[in-house]
Amino acid sequence: MTTIRLTVAQALVRFLAEQWSERDGVEQRLIEGCFGIFGHGNVAGVGQALAEQGGGLRDPLPYYLARNEQAMVHTAVGFAKARNRLSAFACTSSIGPGATNMVTGAALATINRIPVLLLPGDIFATRAAGAVLQELEDPRSYDVSVNDCLRPVSRFFDRINRPEQLPAALMAAMRVLTDPAETGAVTIALPQDVQAEAHDWPVELFRRRVWHVARPLPDSAAVERAVEAIKASRRPVIVAGGGVVYSEAWDELARFAEEHGIPVGETQAGKGVLPYDHPRALGAIGHTGTAAANAIARDADLVIGVGTRYTDFTTASRTLFGDVPFVNLNVTAFDAAKHSAVMLVGDAREGLAVLDLAGWKADPSWTSRAAELGREWQDEVAKLYAGDELTQPVMLGVVNQVAGADGVVVNAAGSMPGDLHKLWRARDPKAYHVEYGYSCMGYEIAGGLGVKLAAPEREVFVLVGDGSYLMMAQEIATAVQEGVKLVIVIVDNHGFASIGGLSESVGARRLGTAYRARSADGRLEGDFLPVDLAANAASLGADVLRASDPDSLRVALTKAREATGTTVVHVETVPGPSPRTTAWWDVPIAEISTTPELHKRYEHQKRTQRPYL
Repeated sequence: MTTIRLTVAQALVRFLAEQWSERDGVEQRLIEGCFGIFGHGNVAGVGQALAEQGGGLRDPLPYYLARNEQAMVHTAVGFAKARNRLSAFACTSSIGPGATNMVTGAALATINRIPVLLLPGDIFATRAAGAVLQELEDPRSYDVSVNDCLRPVSRFFDRINRPEQLPAALMAAMRVLTDPAETGAVTIALPQDVQAEAHDWPVELFRRRVWHVARPLPDSAAVERAVEAIKASRRPVIVAGGGVVYSEAWDELARFAEEHGIPVGETQAGKGVLPYDHPRALGAIGHTGTAAANAIARDADLVIGVGTRYTDFTTASRTLFGDVPFVNLNVTAFDAAKHSAVMLVGDAREGLAVLDLAGWKADPSWTSRAAELGREWQDEVAKLYAGDELTQPVMLGVVNQVAGADGVVVNAAGSMPGDLHKLWRARDPKAYHVEYGYSCMGYEIAGGLGVKLAAPEREVFVLVGDGSYLMMAQEIATAVQEGVKLVIVIVDNHGFASIGGLSESVGARRLGTAYRARSADGRLEGDFLPVDLAANAASLGADVLRASDPDSLRVALTKAREATGTTVVHVETVPGPSPRTTAWWDVPIAEISTTPELHKRYEHQKRTQRPYL
C-alpha cells in the first residue's frame, strides 16, 4: 500500500479538497471552502494546514476569515441552502468559546436540514496538559469537553483521539452531508495535539471522490395508495415545503397542480416554488399565511404535503386543517409519516412524476374558487404596498420592486418573516430566503453573505431589524474584506417590535421590548436610546444611505443596487396597517393574571386543536 506522511490536519484539508457531489449528472465541489477563526486549539493544526496551501481563494480548499463563530456557521448555511444542499462549507474554531459559539449555528443547520461541516478544536487527547486554557473540567469523566454540547444538535458527531480514526469519520461525515434524509450539522472534534500529529496515510484516501445524491422513488404500493386517496377527494390542497426547492421539483409541481386543478399553499421554506401570480398559487399558508391559502386549507377535504415537515406555523398549531386525510411526499420517512398520512417516502420531483391520476381533476368549482381568492389576495397586497408613509408593508413593497427579477430577499426573525411570507412577490424559488425553522436573530447579514457567495450573479437584499442587527452585524466587515456586495436594509423601530406585539397579546405588557432608558421610577420606559446603527455600519466599512419615506427609500435602494460594494440603507418605519393573521399560533397564556380574558380566549383556541391521529 502506497502511503504519504501528513499531519492529521493536513490529511483533513487534503481530503476535503477532493470531495465532490453529483446529482442528475452535474458535479460540484462538496466542500467549497473553510471559514475559520484561529486560536490555540486549531491554529497549529488546521490553521497550519490551510496556510501551507497558500491562504488564497485559488487554493484547493479556500479559506475565509469570519468575525464570529456563530455567524460563520450561518454563512455556511446560507450558502448550502442557496445551492440546494449540494455544496457546503467547513467551519473551524478553537476550543472553548470558539466551539460553543457554533452550537446555535449547528442547531439552526440541523433544524433546517442544511449541511455544514464543523471542525472545532478540542482538549489534548493525551491529557498530558491540563486543565488546558478554556477546558471544562468535568469530575464525572476526563472524556468530556465543551464540544459535547454539539452532540444533540449534530446529525453526526465524532472525536478523533487517534490518527487512525480519521478516515472512517470523514467518510461517515460526507455520507451524512450528502444524504437528503439525514443531512444537517456534522461535527468532527479535533484534539489540538492530534491535529499536529503525523501519520502514514493511504494515498487512496486523497483521490477524487464523488458522492452521488440519490433521487429515491416511493414504493409502488404506496403510490397506489396515494393515488387512491387523491382520486377520492374533490377539494384537495397542496402544501409545498422546502423539499420542493432542494429537489428542484418546481416544474413538476407546477405541471401536477395545473393538470389536476389543485391549489398550492407554500411554507416559509417553500415560498417561490410557484411564481406569485401563477393561477394555482395561493401564496403563504399557516399562521403567517394569506387569507386565500388559509380559507382553502380550512375547506379542503385532503392535504397533500410535498417536502414539508409541518411546523406549528404551517398547521397553525394544528388548528388550520379539518378532520381530513393527509398524503405526504417526503424524502424523510419521519416527516412523511406525520399526521397519520399515506406515506410516500422519496424525492419530491420523482415522487410527483409517478403520481399518475389518469386524467382525474379536482372539482372545477374548487379550482376556480381558489384562483379567485388568489387574485383577491394579490389585490390586497397591492393596496398594502401602496402608501405615502413608510410602514413595514410599504417598505417591503419598495424593496420588492427594486429587487427585480434577479433579487433575493434574506431575512430571519422578528415581524418581517410574517409580512414577507404573506406579501413578498417571488418569481422564482431562489428569490426568497427566509430562515424560519430556527428564526435566529442575527442570521440575516451572515446568511446573506452565504447566499451571495453561492449566487454571485444575483442581487442580495438583506432585511434586518435593529434587534437582530445589534446581535450580529460584524460580518459586514467580512463582506467588505472579501469584496462581496450586499444590499443591507436596517429597519429601525427602536426595539423588538414583533415580540412586543406578542408580549402585549399574552399580558406581558411589552416589558423589555423597547430600547429605552430608565425612567424616573426605574422602569424601562424613558427616552429612546441615542443609538446610531447607520454610523455603526459605516464604521464596519459599508457605504451608508438613509431614507425617511417611500420615495427616498426607492432612490437609496436603486443606488445601492447599482453600487459595486456593500451598501447599508437605514430606514425608520412607522406603525401602520399590516396583513391580518388569519390563523392561530399556540403561545401559552398565564392562567392567573390581571388580564383573565386573555387566558379565556386561549382556552377557546386550544379546544380547536386536532391530534391528527
